[in-house]
Amino acid sequence: MSSRATQLQPAVDQARQRSEDALAQLALRQQQLAKAEHQLAELQRYRHEYAMGGDGSLTVSGLLNRQKFVERIDQAIAQQTAEIARLQSQFELVRDGWQQAHARESALDSVVEGYRTEERRAESRREQAESDERMQYRRSR
Repeated sequence: MSSRATQLQPAVDQARQRSEDALAQLALRQQQLAKAEHQLAELQRYRHEYAMGGDGSLTVSGLLNRQKFVERIDQAIAQQTAEIARLQSQFELVRDGWQQAHARESALDSVVEGYRTEERRAESRREQAESDERMQYRRSR
């Protein structure tokens, strides 16, 4: 007869695999978010440098072109900001999924460990009873 701990082991293994898969997804989402944040910082830095640049000797058409280019950079910044919000939302969903998977894995591990502890105690009591019985048998001879 197999023990309860042994019977639960496939569920523990599956929970562990789900937790590891969720953790890998979390790491991927975190990398994507960091990359998007870095791109936003680069866009903001570039916009600041471009807006501050210039020697003041531009023509009206040159100034208009510069202004249109800065507006395009601002649009890119707005799009990147929206992308970061989307990625942040995805990250939080994946993080919540990982936390749930990890909690399930931990709970199953605790249950299995409790069963194993109880099985060890029962085995120890059984061995002690056998030893006591042998000693009783020897004394009675």
